[in-house]
Amino acid sequence: MPTTDDHQPPPRFNAARYCLAENARLRGDKTALVMVGDGGTVSRLTYGQADRAVRGIAAGLLGLGLKAGDRVMTRMGNEADYVMVYFGALAAGLVALPSSPQLTADEASFLMENAGVAAVVTGQGFSDPTGAAGCIHLDSETIAAMEAGEPLADYADTAADDPATLVYTSGTTSRPKGVLHAHRAIWGRRPMHAHWLGLTESDVMLHAGTMNWTYTLGVGITDPWACGATTVLYNGPRDRGIWPRLIAEQGATIFAAVPSVYRQILKYADLAEHDLSRLRHGVTAGEALSADLLDAWTKATGKPLFEALGMSEISTYVSSGPTIPVRPGSPGRPQPWRRVAILPADGPPEPLPPGETGLLAIHRSDPGLMLGYWQRPEEEAAVMRGEWFAGGDLASFDADGYLWFHGRNDDLMNAMGYRVSPVEVEGVLAGHPDIAEVGVTELSVRVDLRVIAAFVVLRPGAEPNAEGLMAWCGERLAAYKAPRAVRFVEALPRTANGKVQRKRLAEAAG
Repeated sequence: MPTTDDHQPPPRFNAARYCLAENARLRGDKTALVMVGDGGTVSRLTYGQADRAVRGIAAGLLGLGLKAGDRVMTRMGNEADYVMVYFGALAAGLVALPSSPQLTADEASFLMENAGVAAVVTGQGFSDPTGAAGCIHLDSETIAAMEAGEPLADYADTAADDPATLVYTSGTTSRPKGVLHAHRAIWGRRPMHAHWLGLTESDVMLHAGTMNWTYTLGVGITDPWACGATTVLYNGPRDRGIWPRLIAEQGATIFAAVPSVYRQILKYADLAEHDLSRLRHGVTAGEALSADLLDAWTKATGKPLFEALGMSEISTYVSSGPTIPVRPGSPGRPQPWRRVAILPADGPPEPLPPGETGLLAIHRSDPGLMLGYWQRPEEEAAVMRGEWFAGGDLASFDADGYLWFHGRNDDLMNAMGYRVSPVEVEGVLAGHPDIAEVGVTELSVRVDLRVIAAFVVLRPGAEPNAEGLMAWCGERLAAYKAPRAVRFVEALPRTANGKVQRKRLAEAAG
C-alpha cells in the first residue's frame, strides 16, 4: 500500500487493488474477514483468498461483456459474497451499486431503472425485481463459479477519478438520488484511520451493521482492509446483547456501531460476564451521540467512545479520536488534511468566523468527495457553492475548533443513521384511500431518540387506524423509511403560500 503523505492519490488508482493486492502479497495467510453466523458458526477468509475471489469475479463479469463504467447492483443479505461482488466490480473497472435487502421490489426496480443497471447479483431469497431486458441476472451459484474460475491477471488500470461506486440516498424529491464516487474516495478515507478509528494492521474491527450500509462497507470492511487489519461481521439473529460476547470471543480491538446499539448493550447485556480487555475503544456515527450515553458507556466499560460526523457524499470528516480529545455534545473537530468551513446560508460562500451558525461545507478538493449526483444536475448544482460542497447541515465552530451541530437547513430526516426524504414517505401515504392530506417529519420521543412520524388528515368518514397506515407503508417502503408513529390532526400547518410547514407538524397534534 502507498506510504506517501500526499493528500491526493496517484493519477492511476484502483480502490480494490489498494485494499487487496499488497495485502495478498505481504500477508496472504492473514485473516481478512470473519463471518459469525447463527449458532456461533464462524467462517474465515484470508487476504489471499479474498484477492483470488475478487479477481475471479472481476474476470467473470468482464467475460459477460460488461464494460468499464457499467453498473453492477447487489441484492443480497449479510453474506461474504456481498463483499466479494462489491470489490469484484471495482477490480474490473465497473461501478458497484450496493443496495439494501430491506428495499421493496418497487424501490429496487427504481434503482435499477434510474442507474441503468447492466447486471444484478441476487443472493438466497432475492430475485431480479424487474426482469428488465438487457440486464444480466446472476445468482449465488454463478458467483461461486466465477470465484473458482480463472482470475483476472491484474486489477483494472483505472484513473483515480474514474467512477467506482453508486450509492443511493434520500434527497429533496420523492425518489432517492444516486451519489457517484470515484476510486479516489478510498484514498480520501485515510485521515479517518489515525484521527477517528485509530486503525492499524494489528487491529480487529467488529462492526455491528449490515454490509449494504455505507457505514459498514466503509468503516467495517474497506478501512480495515486498507490498513491490513481484520474485520468481523455478524450474520446471526438480532440479539441486542450479543455484542460484548462477540468482542470477547473475536478479540475485537475496535467496535463500531450507531449510538442506539451502545444504549442497547448497556440495557440488555451483562458487561461483567465478558472479557473486554482487548477492546481499546468504540466508534460511532450515523446518529448524534448524546452526552449522557457517552458518560454511561465510559463509566460502564472504561473504554473511550469516539464519534464522527459524515454523509454519503463525503463519508466522515469531523470526529473525535486518539488525536482529537472528546468534547461531550460535539462530534469533534475536522480531521487533519480536511478543509472544512461554515458558510452563510445565503450570499457569497465566504467562511464565517467561530461562533456563527451557517452551512457546514467541505472543500471540493477533498479526494473523498463524490463525483456528483447521478443524473440530478439541479440538485448537484444546489450543493456546490464556489469551491465548497455544502450538503445542508447547519453548524458552528467554537473557539477551539469543535463543531456544534444545529440540524438541517432542509427537511431531510435521519432514521437509524439513514437519510430519508419526507417527500418520499408522504408520496406513499398519499396513495392510501383514507388519507386526505399528510405531512411527515421527525418526532422526538425522548431526549436522545427521534423517529419518523406521519401527521394525517383523514377523508370524511374514515376511521383512524394507525397500525393499518404503518402496515401500508411497510409494504411499500424499506423498514427504516416507514413511520414509527402516526398522529391524526384536523389540519396541517401551512405557509401563506400553502406549503406544509413540517417543522410545525408536532404543534398540530397538540
